[in-house]
Amino acid sequence: MGKPKSNGLSKTGRPRIEINWDEMAKLMSIQATLREVAGWFECSEDTIERACLRDQGLTFAEYSVQKRQSGKISLRRKQFEVALKGDGNVSMLIWLGKQYLEQGENTPPEDEVLEFNLPEFLNLDGKEES
Repeated sequence: MGKPKSNGLSKTGRPRIEINWDEMAKLMSIQATLREVAGWFECSEDTIERACLRDQGLTFAEYSVQKRQSGKISLRRKQFEVALKGDGNVSMLIWLGKQYLEQGENTPPEDEVLEFNLPEFLNLDGKEES
């Protein structure tokens, strides 16, 4: 047997779009959607889906869940920094917390009374009692 016959034509089609996975991770950390990512890389959503499977071995949904966590951790960290320092746009941090960190305003029904038993040693001003 010899070589398969060639018609002399090279493979056609547009070149494969290479994804910069460091950029992709940054986009995921700011909660970018599939549509936004495709726009950023100037390709179709299907191309992003195929690239995830090809290069990462994960669907886009699986990859994005994994990578979006770092953005959520950064947001939570910033909330703590602002809470401790008292600077920054508190309203925006509250809104972002509600959107991405499941920090909703869960108010109990009016007929339900919540009781809190605080330990005697708890000092709300943060100073230690001797």
